[in-house]
Amino acid sequence: MGLTTEQLTHAMDALAAREPAFAVALERVGYPPPRISARGFGTLLRTIVGQQVSVTSAQSTYKKLEGIVGSLDDPANIIAATDEQLRAAGLSRQKASYARSLSELVASGALDLENLPEDDEEAIAKLVAVKGIGRWSAEIYLLFAEGRTDVWPAGDLAVQIEIGRLLGHEARPSEKLVRELAEAWRPHRGAAAIFAWYHYQSDMKVV
Repeated sequence: MGLTTEQLTHAMDALAAREPAFAVALERVGYPPPRISARGFGTLLRTIVGQQVSVTSAQSTYKKLEGIVGSLDDPANIIAATDEQLRAAGLSRQKASYARSLSELVASGALDLENLPEDDEEAIAKLVAVKGIGRWSAEIYLLFAEGRTDVWPAGDLAVQIEIGRLLGHEARPSEKLVRELAEAWRPHRGAAAIFAWYHYQSDMKVV
């Protein structure tokens, strides 16, 4: 599971003590709510299904897929499904290939999602070795499904935008700069990312 309310509160208090911009923003919008996903195959499959489509479309496809092949927590159901069934659920040929690859790796034990490496970078490397799982997807999984406190998705556009706004940058900082800026926030970078998304959404509501 992801970071709990208690963990987020503790981490944000620590960040606010180090970075005045966080303190000001925290006073304005409050603490972010937890963002939690289940650990395991189903969550990574959702990541593949949701690539390059809207949240609503992804949810519809996932529900349709579940109705056709059965529980999506069991990789055997994807392995047993025909190409026609996967297409009928709305998966493109590429996504179907990614889903099968993930299913086979998990079913064979080559990818053990219950025992990923403790080192974050090693865990990310293990996940991105799967077809269809990029660094961003791996980082989001580790943050939301495993609650790893220091995962920092610096390549996320919303994170870049909001960190730039919070720190008073005139232009959106690059991924490289965002990584450099966040070094001072270890080991609470995961909470910083969750707060950046929360603050970004708060800004959108104001607009």
